[in-house]
Amino acid sequence: MGKKLHFAKMHGCGNDYIYFNCFNQVIDSPGPLSMQLSNRYTGIGGDGIVMILPSSIADGRMRMFNSLDGSESGMCGNAIRCVAKYLYDNGIVPKQHMRIETESGIKELFLTVNEGKTTAVRVNMGPAKLQPGDVPVDLTGDAIIARPVTIGSAKYKITCVSMGNPHAVVFTSGMGVLGSDELTAVDLETVGPLFEHSPLFPSRVNVEFAHVIGRNHIRARVWERGSGETWGCGTGACATAVAAVLNGYGDKDTDIIIEMPGGQLIIEYTDQAVYMTGDCVEVFQGIVEV
Repeated sequence: MGKKLHFAKMHGCGNDYIYFNCFNQVIDSPGPLSMQLSNRYTGIGGDGIVMILPSSIADGRMRMFNSLDGSESGMCGNAIRCVAKYLYDNGIVPKQHMRIETESGIKELFLTVNEGKTTAVRVNMGPAKLQPGDVPVDLTGDAIIARPVTIGSAKYKITCVSMGNPHAVVFTSGMGVLGSDELTAVDLETVGPLFEHSPLFPSRVNVEFAHVIGRNHIRARVWERGSGETWGCGTGACATAVAAVLNGYGDKDTDIIIEMPGGQLIIEYTDQAVYMTGDCVEVFQGIVEV
């Protein structure tokens, strides 16, 4: 007889994870469990698992593990919104302003509630870090903005941002701003792993390919390290918005719309912090025997 675990399947902007309430149950070997349960054919399906834990320094704690390799990730903006929803909607933390501990520090969240249920969350994602050593990326300079590099056998211009995890944002392919058709045609299954495992990125990297729809309006696709292409990525949306400002496609202290396949996020980049607002949806709850 296996061990029975209660879970909730939730998503933010289409970025779906399997959530476990670890206030009242224990998860053994979360990395291998994430690979097992995240499989969309033989498991529950998702971009990974998220453990919702007690914290001695905040209202709760989040730990997350990727689907493809079981590696632990420091931060996910879409997942943390769902953690806040779970904590509030289930009466564990009855606050509309809460603090959640992550591997990338404590994040501050502001909940929008309708009829007792959380419908959206605004997250203080902390400051964007641009120094190469903070990303990290093995390039010189104070910041990496539209820097020409070679990945595989192709040339790209990358802008590097850390939002608690490393990101490389590509607006151009040497032929100007990516067109919408060109964005769709990007073979992320091939290019994504080349970026993720490039020697330029000692901690691997998430990569966003972005198309400028208009000022402060960007469409993007993302390859997440350890998970592959996902429908949405909160830290990726933040990094894309920061990169848009740095490349002259957007403005600070202004709502920037980032469209991803799973929906859109609203990002505000300020000198003090990056703020992200988006949805959080519970799909279903269940019990799995492992």
